[in-house]
Amino acid sequence: MTDTAAELRAAAPGAALRGAKAIPNPLNCRSIIAVAAACLPCMLPMAAHACSATLEGGKTIDSARHSIAYRTDPVRIAVGKPFAVDLVVCPREAAATIDELRVDAHMPEHRHGMNYKASVKPQGTLGRYRAEGLMFHMPGKWEFLFDVRDAKGVERLKQDYPLK
Repeated sequence: MTDTAAELRAAAPGAALRGAKAIPNPLNCRSIIAVAAACLPCMLPMAAHACSATLEGGKTIDSARHSIAYRTDPVRIAVGKPFAVDLVVCPREAAATIDELRVDAHMPEHRHGMNYKASVKPQGTLGRYRAEGLMFHMPGKWEFLFDVRDAKGVERLKQDYPLK
């Protein structure tokens, strides 16, 4: 008996007839499909974490539901001069999406905010935004406010910014 015949007999015991070909066991195909289906929920969180909240020269803020990386433009903010903020916002949960992002700032010790409202626009890549039209009109302790709205509601992330 040739090696091929022995392989046929081992693969499909009733198919060792001369010229017969082994038929794949349908249970093996079902098993593969079942394993793939079982692993799918394990792979979905990886897709959500494919977003990386990093910006070169920026700062990162983490919360239970989101990670934000931001960088001001220019890097050094001057009193009374307009500036922008580049952001990357990443949801921590699989399949979560960002419905809206708002960027603002205030001075908690003085109990007032900026005199201007920032406009936030998505950039080419998913999760990237640019806020423009910000201006700190006086020196002191400012606090950036990042409001991220998703299906679960609004989450506010804060970051102190001392301006001299």
